[in-house]
Amino acid sequence: MPPLTRSTEQRNPRTVDIDLWPTGRVVSALLTEDTAAIRAAHEAAPRLAEAVDHALGRLAKGGRVHYFGAGASGRLAVLDATEVTPTFGVPPGLFTTHFPGGAAALVDPSLDHEDAYGLAYDDASVLTSHDVAVGVTASGTTQYVAGALDRARSAGALTVLLTCDGGSPLAADITVVAATGPEAVTGSTRLKAGTATKVLLNAFSTALMVRSGRTYSNLMVNLVTSNEKLDARAVTIVAMATGLDDALSAAALSEAGGEVPVAVLHALSGRQANACRDALREGGSVRAALSLLGAPDGR
Repeated sequence: MPPLTRSTEQRNPRTVDIDLWPTGRVVSALLTEDTAAIRAAHEAAPRLAEAVDHALGRLAKGGRVHYFGAGASGRLAVLDATEVTPTFGVPPGLFTTHFPGGAAALVDPSLDHEDAYGLAYDDASVLTSHDVAVGVTASGTTQYVAGALDRARSAGALTVLLTCDGGSPLAADITVVAATGPEAVTGSTRLKAGTATKVLLNAFSTALMVRSGRTYSNLMVNLVTSNEKLDARAVTIVAMATGLDDALSAAALSEAGGEVPVAVLHALSGRQANACRDALREGGSVRAALSLLGAPDGR
């Protein structure tokens, strides 16, 4: 389908005179369009949940999640994958982003390899049947994403397409569409299509980690502490999970060697840190470990 027939490339009748408006009206119109993007993403929730459930099965077999995208979509995928490790304490590489042209192209938009079908086919050669390939393309036509999904499918990987155009010709096992329509500035899909894409990526990775047992209640107990702010957050999370004050929570963290899940288990069960680690290793989550230790669920 020619680019100008894509819904994301159409002219928006609501903003035809945007260049004549005062600043306040311009800003208001842009935010109104973003509100529509959130609604579109919400309407895609059932298909996104299906993608999460299928991906969960692949990760349980030792698979990994690979994002493939170019331009603004690819950069948003990089952002999401980068934040998963410190937020949920997963091994580096569990979420990997492939961007055409690598690090240099990521920061230099003049290095545009969006049409590099063959490059994506090579980049996706690392995938196995246990993996998940997520293609991210607002227009649904990016050839780099097409090449990645084709190679992933041939490897037996689960393929997921995140797009803002329901007429995408790209094939995937699960297609998630946030139909955002024309942009406030024609064709600038870094706007509301970008907003919808970020929301879908955040929801996909977060839901996958929640369902994998990487949280306790709604607490990010597996966070990686790397600065004073995160050190303080770890104390707060232990306090929220256990009802202890900050001083006792800090002491539990010290006993646990700084490991938040172990500190929570130690505080709630009264068991030694090594026993808590063993239960966590066997159960795979704080809730399961509490059950193994015969301890009450604090939350």
